[in-house]
Amino acid sequence: MAGIVELLPKEFGYVVLHCHRLCFLNIFMQLQVGRARLKYNVPYPILYATEADSKDYKLFNCIQRTSNSLEALPVFFTLLLLGGIRHPITCTVLGMVYTVSRFFYFTGYSSGDPKGRLPLGYVNFLFD
Repeated sequence: MAGIVELLPKEFGYVVLHCHRLCFLNIFMQLQVGRARLKYNVPYPILYATEADSKDYKLFNCIQRTSNSLEALPVFFTLLLLGGIRHPITCTVLGMVYTVSRFFYFTGYSSGDPKGRLPLGYVNFLFD
């Protein structure tokens, strides 16, 4: 195992650290979805609310739709870690840009207006 570690650049730790940051962002976003479920009284297994489920169903649905971040994580982590073997600093910086844009995508979308995800969250679409 020590042979593999010796092959990795010393900056590879930044790539791994950034993977953890993105995990924490996704945990934060999922906690917000859980809070919205309680606030708007939308129980599991209902994925998206209807007008019959909650009067604020549109706001809940906007918050719930931010969960689409989970769909991109496996590919993002794979590419980040593989690219980080050869270009750790570049991958870390681009990963940080993605994470920050994903945060703004979340805050804009969860405002209740789907167009709110676009101003800074639009950078996120460059990575998807």
